[in-house]
Amino acid sequence: MAKHTLSIQQAHELAQRHYQAGRLGEAESLFRQILTYEPSPEAHFNLGKILKDAGRLDEAAAAYRAAIAIRPDLVEAHNNLGTASKEVGDLDGAMAAYRQAYALRPDPRTASNLLYLLWFHPAYDAAQIRDEHLAWGRSIMESLSRTSGATVVPPLPPGEGWGEGRGRGTSHFPSRQSSPGGRGSGAPAKEARLKIGYVSADFRQHVVGYNLLPLFREYDRARFEIHCYSNVARPDSMTAQFQSLASAWRDISALGDVDAAGLIASDRIDILLDLSLHMSGNRLPVFARKPAPVQATFAGYPGTTGLPTIDYRITDPYLDPPEYPDEFYSERSIRLPHSFWCYQPLSPEPKVNPLPALTNKFLTFGCLNNPTKLNPNVLSLWAEVMRQTPGSRLLMMARPGSHRDRILGFLDACGVGRDRVRFVDFQPTDAYLRTYHQIDLGLDTFPYNGHTTSLDSLWMGVPVVTLVGRTVVGRAGLSQLSNLGLPELAASEPEDFVRIATALAADLPKLANLRTTLRTRMAHSPLMDAKSFARGIEEAYQRMARTGG
Repeated sequence: MAKHTLSIQQAHELAQRHYQAGRLGEAESLFRQILTYEPSPEAHFNLGKILKDAGRLDEAAAAYRAAIAIRPDLVEAHNNLGTASKEVGDLDGAMAAYRQAYALRPDPRTASNLLYLLWFHPAYDAAQIRDEHLAWGRSIMESLSRTSGATVVPPLPPGEGWGEGRGRGTSHFPSRQSSPGGRGSGAPAKEARLKIGYVSADFRQHVVGYNLLPLFREYDRARFEIHCYSNVARPDSMTAQFQSLASAWRDISALGDVDAAGLIASDRIDILLDLSLHMSGNRLPVFARKPAPVQATFAGYPGTTGLPTIDYRITDPYLDPPEYPDEFYSERSIRLPHSFWCYQPLSPEPKVNPLPALTNKFLTFGCLNNPTKLNPNVLSLWAEVMRQTPGSRLLMMARPGSHRDRILGFLDACGVGRDRVRFVDFQPTDAYLRTYHQIDLGLDTFPYNGHTTSLDSLWMGVPVVTLVGRTVVGRAGLSQLSNLGLPELAASEPEDFVRIATALAADLPKLANLRTTLRTRMAHSPLMDAKSFARGIEEAYQRMARTGG
């Protein structure tokens, strides 16, 4: 830096303070000044983080690549390049970056980024996804055994049944080696309340938070104690709501895995719930230490953790039909009666508007899912729908950048001109919901369906045509539509998807009727029945307590 100004080190520190306070413009300006004097990998990397948070993904990726060019072994730059690539739909680039980061340093959180990505990639089937998860689970347990000297139980071979009460990983806290209840041998006393522990980074304004808040409000507190272990980095108003509804609140965001597991063990939790799986902010290494006698996963997304120490996964009868074996999961499945989701609208406003096509004189298809889900298979199928719907338009959500041009070019090559496609940027809640005022009919993504985004669409009166997938995340549309009494909008094959979408697009009276009735249908469906949802969850916990881990 110039004389009589900040030193390089001071400028770094000030830029970091600006970044932590959310002053991205000031932080960016300082790092760009630093780079004119010292093109260090750290400055490029930090600039990349700022640009990523600002939604300037092309620039962020370039900054991470500049950091890597100077220091090829900078793990964090490879990892963040993977995330930036994922967010623009470059799944192969994201996978290569994540694998390189893990090869440089086998960090479980880097591995989680890769494992979560597998669900989005159309080249991976359920067996491949399972195998990668199981391999990760084995590596975690082997590493834990080497460092602690504890003996762990290996996972059962895929598809093998579980005997009642069979152990699934030895606790690293010997005092917890009891049956559910944690108060000595035998089942908990009938009058004792079950202690349910939740571990999450999403007790905040996040799709997981919105899905869980109705459950927390409806708990039977005569039978259950709710203990929250919060890994929230930036608490907000919703965090305060969760805290007010919890029997006990522990902030573990500053605790290492050993200390967090020890805290949970000391609270003598009966059933411990992971709410993230491999999403950002997960604390799965805590669960590897088995701090509770029964452990389960739920809410982040319907999938598997790969950990032998997590006993159960909560699902529903459409995501995982009862006749489906648990061969693709490391956990045993417990099905809720109706729905994996309990939808809480982001806002009662805006109201549903009349069908846009009635005044536009053309049909607008739409999808407001993250571009991560917009792979070539999806775009090709949508293009066929549009070719068979003359004059139709397509509205998608994506941040500005070269990925928009890539999508436009792909659709153009498929026969859908650029003038028929529009994008909106990520928006605040009210503007996001009002975007559905421009859409007549939603088109779902695959292999990873829309989840909460589809529920938002339905709430705004926009039906969604889905393609039932071969993995559990691809059966979300089927589950939601079945719970709404609209299973006919779920296609089993691509040609059925085209047929259903084009037929509905051609029937404006039917679309208009659906638009005016969907919100009421939602409100009276299991998708928004918080009391029933809570009773189903509580029954699942009682079953877990009776059967054991």
